[in-house]
Amino acid sequence: MQTNNVRMSLAVVGALALAGCAGMAPGPQNMTFFVTSVGPGKGGDLGGLEGADRHCQSLAQAVGAGNRTWHAYLSTQAPKLADPNFVNARDRIGAGPWHNVKGVRIACSVEDLHSASSKLNKETALNEKGQLVNGRTEKPNMHDILTGSRADGTAFPGAPFPDMTCSNWTNGTEGGSAMTGHHDRVGPTAASWATSWNAAHPTLGCSPDKIRPTGGEGLFYCFAVK
Repeated sequence: MQTNNVRMSLAVVGALALAGCAGMAPGPQNMTFFVTSVGPGKGGDLGGLEGADRHCQSLAQAVGAGNRTWHAYLSTQAPKLADPNFVNARDRIGAGPWHNVKGVRIACSVEDLHSASSKLNKETALNEKGQLVNGRTEKPNMHDILTGSRADGTAFPGAPFPDMTCSNWTNGTEGGSAMTGHHDRVGPTAASWATSWNAAHPTLGCSPDKIRPTGGEGLFYCFAVK
């Protein structure tokens, strides 16, 4: 009897997990993922992680989704190798699942988000208003999304490794750089890096004018932590 109860409990848990990972009713009240419709306007200077999170929260609030806690999908680098003071983007976004404003599932979990089964692409990576974000073949091209992350969602090493986070999202000058991903999963080749949503290539610099040439407007991903 006890074994049957355990099996029944596991079945219920599994059913609930599958239900939570299915599509949701559309609307901002169920939205748990979006691409920012605009950046703060200072290139890679987002005001640090805190400023980026506030930007996510503000945009969500404006469309009626401010009841959730929102975090930007961004990593930070430690000052130097072997220094533990870094942040992995994958560790700041909660456990999932995540759905866009139209109720379409992006991923069931952190592992799913960073796997080949992730549903993040141009059709699903909508902004908080439910609008498509321009891809590589459109003008202006806006498919470079700031992440500062490696493909698995972890941070790059610190110095002497190059800057991949615009000085941890505080630099808006021509110097430095930040890793970006392609939300439309399109690049100049079919290589995995070129079609990565979070680790395609770095920017030419950290100012708006240095982010635009490769196809970016300083946008980033926002996820509801809870």
